[in-house]
Amino acid sequence: MAEGTPAVARPAKVIVGAEELKAMVAGIFAARGATAVNAGAVADALVWANLRGVDSHGVSRVTRYLELFDKGESDPNAMPTVTRPRVAIAIVDAHAAPGPVAMIRAADEAVTCAREAGIGWASIRGTVHTGAIGYYASRIADAGMAAVGVVAGVPNMAYVGAKGAAVATSPLSVAVPAGKHELVLLDMATAVMALGRIAQLKAAGKELPPGVALTADGEPTTDPALAKVPTPVGGAKGAGMSLVFEMLASGLAANPIVSSYHSGTREGRRHRQNAFLLAIDIAAFLPLAEFTATIDDTVDAIKSLPPAADTDEILMPGERGRHTARDRAASGIPLGPKVWRELTGIATALDVPVPATPKLN
Repeated sequence: MAEGTPAVARPAKVIVGAEELKAMVAGIFAARGATAVNAGAVADALVWANLRGVDSHGVSRVTRYLELFDKGESDPNAMPTVTRPRVAIAIVDAHAAPGPVAMIRAADEAVTCAREAGIGWASIRGTVHTGAIGYYASRIADAGMAAVGVVAGVPNMAYVGAKGAAVATSPLSVAVPAGKHELVLLDMATAVMALGRIAQLKAAGKELPPGVALTADGEPTTDPALAKVPTPVGGAKGAGMSLVFEMLASGLAANPIVSSYHSGTREGRRHRQNAFLLAIDIAAFLPLAEFTATIDDTVDAIKSLPPAADTDEILMPGERGRHTARDRAASGIPLGPKVWRELTGIATALDVPVPATPKLN
């Protein structure tokens, strides 16, 4: 900042307790037709993301869910159905239910399959925005299992060598239980930066780092207002990951997204997602304590390495999010003023109680 240039005041954030926020969000979804169980499921998944600092996948997404309800692309009261073609396989048809509703059902089905067969695979067909996929991998890990999860969606990310949006920013999560250490939880998009995070930087008036996004014409940009297409992490590697995730998640669910999108039809451009969750019953391979001891030793080996310059602590996947969750569980979740105005405006219009005295930061 140049000398003499006045500092721009940052808008104060509203600090809300996690349980209060969860109650308000659940109330909004219930008022829009979701069952109490489904409304609570969506609220829990969204607030989980906020607690861990993944605000781009948290309660700021409430307005997007409501838009999908209004367009008829999602059904707040849909009840997923399940078929079990084989003992280790569950196919969950979401019937356009909100993502967390379908994904929680799928996580539980994958665990059930794994209890019977050692490994359980749940394919999810035709849901909408799933939120942070790490939430569902963590749910499987809570059952003492390891987990792998992938989501495929409508193209919004570049593919190396192609112009425009070609594949989705398909996320991947892997959960590995430990013993004395906490859960190792990888949760990543195949894009350098997710669209939700780009939107956050735009709202904050901040510039994007180079190499994060392209304009609608396919030109690199650091202006979040012009950023329309995220770039894949690792170039061809991230693009290839997204493509094979689509092939597995959508192919096995018999619900193609990428090919339908590029057909140019209106139906092909409709918002929808597919996914799969894999649960691995560790006890089917070896005693759980033996496995977790190996994971603990691996964590210790990495954490005992000499840290690089300017590094205070070597972190495991998911560790930064856990630190943030502990802080926010104690002090509250910070929400930008725009998100807070939107949420409270929706809640008031639906006669849903709003937390009375949120703090400002």
